[in-house]
Order: sequence, then structure tokens, then C-alpha cells
Amino acid sequence: MILSLFRNMSEENSPQRKVPQLNQRILSSLSRRSVAAHPWHDLEIGPGAPAIFNVVVEITKGSKVKYELDKKTGLIMVDRVLYSSVVYPHNYGFVPRTLCEDGDPMDVLVLMQEPVIPGCFLRAKPIGLMPMIDQGEKDDKIIAVCADDPEFRHISTLSELSPHRLQEIRRFFEDYKKNENKEVAVNEFLPASDAQEAIQKSMDIYAEHIMYNLRR
Repeated sequence: MILSLFRNMSEENSPQRKVPQLNQRILSSLSRRSVAAHPWHDLEIGPGAPAIFNVVVEITKGSKVKYELDKKTGLIMVDRVLYSSVVYPHNYGFVPRTLCEDGDPMDVLVLMQEPVIPGCFLRAKPIGLMPMIDQGEKDDKIIAVCADDPEFRHISTLSELSPHRLQEIRRFFEDYKKNENKEVAVNEFLPASDAQEAIQKSMDIYAEHIMYNLRR
């Protein structure tokens, strides 16, 4: 399923635009051929992963704009403005060199003091996992803290957060697509160990995809 998703994404690139296909971008990154850097494939996840890992920020805390990674170019694009009267409660992004069952990199919500600009990257520490079903598809989110923020870096578990903060996070994801008539279900939060396992699994799936394409 994962491999077919990647093949489909590769086929979407138009030959007239001469944009390197997704697989070509991954392999050219490994072979150091000259192509534009892609934050999903060229940025390392970090030597301490899955305990400490890099996150590419797509959406700023307090934003109503849904930015996301454009898989073809590696740029951050405007996907839409949220239909509901809500804003992202924390900085939101993805873990480079990971791959999940929906064909996207692992999503992360990063708690920290300040909003940061889309496209930057930071170091994060997982403190929990929020299992989520988005329109019938698994779409889990890692809950993390910024590893270099003195106010948050000491936090290691969800129990160290206030119940209100967790309820705020849950409610945002339950509500942010309601005015688009899309169903989102959020299940009970899981501990940091589950978050690390989810990150490791996504790292393994990504690595398996690379090995598959190197053998082709």
C-alpha cells in the first residue's frame, strides 16, 4: 500500500515541467546529485531519533492558514484557510525522513513559548501520541515539546501538562474540519513510549521505501 502510494505520487509530476519525481529526489539526495534541497528527504531526522528529532514547521501557532509541504517542490504552500473559527494551538509540522500509512511524513504538534515561521526546523522531544482518524484514515499526531525551549524542554510526559491544554488540543482537531463536513475522531492520548514507537515505525517504512527503489 505504501509503495503504491509513492508510485502514484511520482506519476503525478508532469513531464512538461521537468520536475524530478519523488523517488528521483530521494535517490539524488543520497547520491549528492545537484537538485534543490527537499525538507522531507534532504534534512536528516537527527542522531537522537526517535527520542530527540528534527521537525520542519509548516504552520505557525495562532495561524488560521493551513500551510503544508508541497511534495513536488519541497516548498511550503497555502492549502487553505480554515473554514472554522479556530487557530492552531501550537506550532505544527512533520518529521523528515519518515513515512506513514497515509503516504505522508509523521505529523507533530510542538509545544513551545513562541510561534515560529513556516519552513524552519527545530529539535523536538515526544511526550505523547494522539491517535486520530481523519475521514476514515489513520492520521496520528505526535505531541512534542521544543527541546531547546527552557520553559518546555523539561517536560517528558503528558501528565505534566494541564488537563485544559490537552482538552484544547483535542477540541481543535475535533472541530477544525466541521464546517467542511469532514469527520475527525480523536481517541485517548497515549504515552511518550507509544510516540517513540510510532516515530520509529515511520522511520523504518521510509527506509524500506528507499531500499526498494535502490534495488529497482
